[in-house]
Amino acid sequence: MTDSKIKIGISLRITNAEQYSEKRDALSHDWTLFFEGINVFPVLIPNTISNVREFLEKMQLDGFLLSGGDNIGDNSDRDKTEQEIIRFGLDNNLPIFGVCRGMQAINKYFHGDIEILTNSKHVGKPHSVKIINSNFSSLLKTSSIEVNSYHNNIIKQEILGNELEPFAISLDDETIEGFFHRKFPIVGVMWHPERDPNHNNKIILSKIFHENNFWD
Repeated sequence: MTDSKIKIGISLRITNAEQYSEKRDALSHDWTLFFEGINVFPVLIPNTISNVREFLEKMQLDGFLLSGGDNIGDNSDRDKTEQEIIRFGLDNNLPIFGVCRGMQAINKYFHGDIEILTNSKHVGKPHSVKIINSNFSSLLKTSSIEVNSYHNNIIKQEILGNELEPFAISLDDETIEGFFHRKFPIVGVMWHPERDPNHNNKIILSKIFHENNFWD
């Protein structure tokens, strides 16, 4: 891993502080701890700024992370902010990493879709995923890894967005657990790296943010 620190903008979930009758942007402490381990300064991106693009330009960021938590459509402010982040990242060829909901947001942006499970077999149940892309398997030095799982929404091949290619699939039902964009430095995973800061998760995010298109 490189010794140079970079600035990565991170999207935030929106929570209701009912005791104070107010909405708040929020981020798990796990992310700041995780980022310290891969030489990244996290820059929090508010959901209520009127001009997201201007904010991102002023911050001079090196990439973006779309965080997890909640579903697309739960809050329009967050949906709009994350769409602007993706658009800005594409315009400036900056790396984007999507986690769970973030991966789903990327898939939606590229005209894909999500399917809502009627069971809970992906919620709170660690499982194995198969690495089906040779560059990722070479990076991780394995063809399968164990990951956590906290999602009710899934992505299948038939609803995968344009120019997105799977690199990891669930061994249980072959749903897509990880993908990358064929032309831009964009990667998404359905698991939560911040909740399990092992070597595999650190090396994937470090490579993406420090080296961009490392899978070419």
